[in-house]
Amino acid sequence: MYEYEFVKLKLSGMFITKPKEDYQEIIKSYAKKGWRFKQIFAPATSGYGAASYFELIFERKIGE
Repeated sequence: MYEYEFVKLKLSGMFITKPKEDYQEIIKSYAKKGWRFKQIFAPATSGYGAASYFELIFERKIGE
């Protein structure tokens, strides 16, 4: 059985959107804790044609 962790990354900027946090560092940090990066999720776009956030999804076996 697996457990999952969801980390929301808000995006900054009106037209040029970029994460407010360094997603690579977040992935490395979770990997050190035994989590495996599974997927990045982008929600439906907002009114100006871009997502307002992304979600990083991590997975690990329960009990690890």
